[in-house]
Amino acid sequence: MAVYYTYMVLCSDSSLYTGYTDDLVRRVRAHNSGKGAKYTRSRRPVRLVYWEKFSTKQQAMQREYAIKQWPRRQKLQLLSEEQRECL
Repeated sequence: MAVYYTYMVLCSDSSLYTGYTDDLVRRVRAHNSGKGAKYTRSRRPVRLVYWEKFSTKQQAMQREYAIKQWPRRQKLQLLSEEQRECL
């Protein structure tokens, strides 16, 4: 059974990037090698700070879209207290 993720990474400039993938480790490596999203290429290194698991790609993509519409404040509320302290 396939697993998909919606995730957030913290970029070196303290911005947050949200995406979806079927392999978290590979995707974070891609972001950090400059082969990920155009947004993260100039904001390396990135650090994985949040993820959610879904059973379909469509669910992961819908959640990604929803989170991308949120203001930064709301995205930070999604993170745990320990993670927010690192920001």
